[in-house]
Amino acid sequence: MQLSARNQLKGRVKSVRLGTIMAEVIVDVGGQEVVSAITRASAEGLKIAAGDDVVVVVKSTEVMIAKA
Repeated sequence: MQLSARNQLKGRVKSVRLGTIMAEVIVDVGGQEVVSAITRASAEGLKIAAGDDVVVVVKSTEVMIAKA
């Protein structure tokens, strides 16, 4: 997968907490935690689970996650 966004951080999912509408995904990036709020539909569509290798994509106003 290629993206134009330059701020891409490889990490491993520590936890996923699904809510009714949103999901909280905590990613370990080199010993630091990055927390992202994404839609539950996106988390389920990507099948994100603890232990998955992902790429955290940081934009100026939001954080997106792409499954590696």
